[in-house]
Amino acid sequence: MLALLHEWLIAPFDYGFMRRAAVAGLALSLAAPPMGVFLMLRGMSLIGDAMAHAILPGVALGFLLAGFSLPVMSLGGVLSGLLIAVLAGSVSQMTGHREDSAMASFFLISLAAGVMLVSLGGSSVDLTHVLFGSILAVNTTALVLIAAISSVIVITLALIFRALVVECLDPLFLRGQGMQGSLVHGVFLGLVVLNLTAGFQTLGTLMAVGLMMLPATTARFWSKRLEGLITIAILLAVFASLGGLLLSYHLSVPSGPAIILLAGVGYVLSALLGRHHSLRAKLQRHAVPLGSPEPH
Repeated sequence: MLALLHEWLIAPFDYGFMRRAAVAGLALSLAAPPMGVFLMLRGMSLIGDAMAHAILPGVALGFLLAGFSLPVMSLGGVLSGLLIAVLAGSVSQMTGHREDSAMASFFLISLAAGVMLVSLGGSSVDLTHVLFGSILAVNTTALVLIAAISSVIVITLALIFRALVVECLDPLFLRGQGMQGSLVHGVFLGLVVLNLTAGFQTLGTLMAVGLMMLPATTARFWSKRLEGLITIAILLAVFASLGGLLLSYHLSVPSGPAIILLAGVGYVLSALLGRHHSLRAKLQRHAVPLGSPEPH
């Protein structure tokens, strides 16, 4: 039994590419879920998806200029994401349209432009790599970059944590304390862009948001407290990352989709069986105790 467990759970990580993929997954699992929790609390869950596509033109431009140079592609992705965020905010302020509507419009433009750029400068294989990533192909340079970006995100999030919580719940109080809510909001969006840029190499621009949002929305079924949401979301992301890598290794399936699908299975099970807001919790609330009078 122990030999079987070792063969399935430990032995795959004897390979260097699996160890690098695991470390990259763990780094992203520490940085991405807290961002997803705050996006969910702010009612901006779909903004993460929009921002994931907003980095695509910059990544594609970096690919055209330098090939598969991760630092250049990452820099392009950060600049592109920040530009789209600024443009969406500017359009929202000038026209009065909701920021999420402006972001959705720019995300569609960005997605089309990015796919067009990659298609013009490369093959379908290059396009697939950019859109869907390859965590098993992470090299030392990519690993250092992912770890560095994740560290910056975690440290910055810790520094602005209280202001971010207050800005989510009571932005007027934050302004009363002499802090600009727009500044906190801008820093937060910048962290989202950084996180998605770190994730595109492993999960691709189309699925990098999955490790951010799925653990966060799943945690909502198990906790009502902020610290509980963040802790559970991180644990779920770690489980999905390592479990997805093992599934990819043993079943010879793509690693990125395996990670996101495993996180998706966790979401569905939690929606059915979780402590809060799940189907089980709803049935328990509406169950009539045995022997109690029928309600009128």
